[in-house]
Amino acid sequence: MAAGPGTSAQAHRADATPRPARSARGHPPATPLPPPRPEGLVAAPVRIADAATVRLLRPGDRVDVVAAQDPAAGGGGGARVLARGVRVTRVPEPLDGAAESGALVVLAVPRALAAGLVGASATARLAVTLC
Repeated sequence: MAAGPGTSAQAHRADATPRPARSARGHPPATPLPPPRPEGLVAAPVRIADAATVRLLRPGDRVDVVAAQDPAAGGGGGARVLARGVRVTRVPEPLDGAAESGALVVLAVPRALAAGLVGASATARLAVTLC
């Protein structure tokens, strides 16, 4: 049997086992990247009023974001849905003692909606419902 480029006697042995992959010299092994957001979406960090509700969430969950207006802030009371079916991308670990002020969740939303969500958190208590 003739050996040419890309062939060797070892490659033709029945008991040859593949070698484990190695990283390039001088470079650490690549760490897995988070899945990319779909085109046109941005990451919006949103503070949800009930920290216990946020602990129920996992990346990949879909939620509706609801704003409960504070009558003292001139909102007139009531609730309105700000976003429907948006994807949770991250649930950061809460800071010690921060449960009273709610908890942070990162959502993948259209850019136009992101500013509205962030702005609403200044005058309303935000909540989520699982879809």
